[in-house]
Amino acid sequence: MMQRLLSPTLLLLILFVLCTTTYGQSLAPAAGPSGATTTSGQSSPPSSSPSGPTDINAILRKAGKFTTFIGLLKSTQMDSQINSELQKKSNPGFTIFAPTDSAFSDLKTGTLNSYTDEQKAALTKFHVLHSFLTISQFQTVSNPLHTEAAANTEEFPLNVIGNGTQVNITTGLVNTTVDSTVYSDGQLAVYETPQVLLAQGILRPQAPAPAPLPPKPKKATPLNSQAPSTSTTVSVDSSGATGTLHYAPLVVSIGVAVVAALPLCI
Repeated sequence: MMQRLLSPTLLLLILFVLCTTTYGQSLAPAAGPSGATTTSGQSSPPSSSPSGPTDINAILRKAGKFTTFIGLLKSTQMDSQINSELQKKSNPGFTIFAPTDSAFSDLKTGTLNSYTDEQKAALTKFHVLHSFLTISQFQTVSNPLHTEAAANTEEFPLNVIGNGTQVNITTGLVNTTVDSTVYSDGQLAVYETPQVLLAQGILRPQAPAPAPLPPKPKKATPLNSQAPSTSTTVSVDSSGATGTLHYAPLVVSIGVAVVAALPLCI
């Protein structure tokens, strides 16, 4: 008799426990995945954009093969100029062709050390365009492009020609290509190049600074404003002396005549 009574009771108790557990699990928040996943279920790679404001040095440093170019950006203060412009709400953006460390190693030994500060600045600016350009836009741009080196495209010619996914660069001294896109966010585009971009304007010796002008000569003082010179005084004195000597024989003759006439008068 007791077994018949307990059996339904146990069944109801077990059913109550199961319902309570299921309800509690439905209220608990679902645990999120440990990382973002792609459609294949694999973790997606981290974003190439550094945290905080855009920093060209941080972008290049993260890529790991642009140490020499970073040094040029710092020494010429182009990094500060680029980062400052990117913070403005309205700016055309920048496109940077970044040579790798291997590209600088391919230059003749001592090339960079032989450059003046002006040449280093021109070299760095020649790799920078003050406008954002995508790979596809290189197919329609008007060449030669104006770089930050100078508005004069005769000494700083940069021709970039896109052909599908391939981009060719010519400067008159260098023919190279874009190897890959290092970074792109709609304002800043950084493209890797296997060669350093050189131009005649960089290699041409800089004109020496003009010599300072000689001091202006002092204004001459008019002669009539000066006191009588010593030579004038001497000339007057000499004239008086000459007149005195001219009358000396006459005075002597008169004296002799007077002396001779004295006995006759006595």
